Amino acid sequence: MIKKVPSKAPKSRKGKATQDTPERATVAEAAAMAADSSVLERLYEVVQSRKGTDPTVSHSARLLSRGTSKIAQKFGEEAVECLIEAVAGRRTLLVGESADVLYHLIVLWVDAGITPEDVWAELRRREGTSGIAEKASRPRPADSEKV
Repeated sequence: MIKKVPSKAPKSRKGKATQDTPERATVAEAAAMAADSSVLERLYEVVQSRKGTDPTVSHSARLLSRGTSKIAQKFGEEAVECLIEAVAGRRTLLVGESADVLYHLIVLWVDAGITPEDVWAELRRREGTSGIAEKASRPRPADSEKV
């Protein structure tokens, strides 16, 4: 088990440490947290490996076998559940629903042939650009393309 290094908590005006100051993570914990961002890529690889396999053995295989409409429906259901927990202020449930949303989004990516690197590249392209400016720069769909 990795122990946390106690932080030098900021002192209140009376000289006492404040209770809401988080402890600083050790170097090993910081490295582990950075490595954890790769969990999405590992999950993508697992879902990708389930494509075309027995749908009675794997939930991912079952979703993928049911097609894009069903995958999109499941993603939408999970997104709504996520929003409900956010509005209700239930942090722990929001974390769980967020994980469900990310999982179903990855299933949607696999179905559509999109890789995490495709999405990371788009995020890198947008990085440092104002959201308003980025949205304004997007090509407008022709009337025939609007849904």
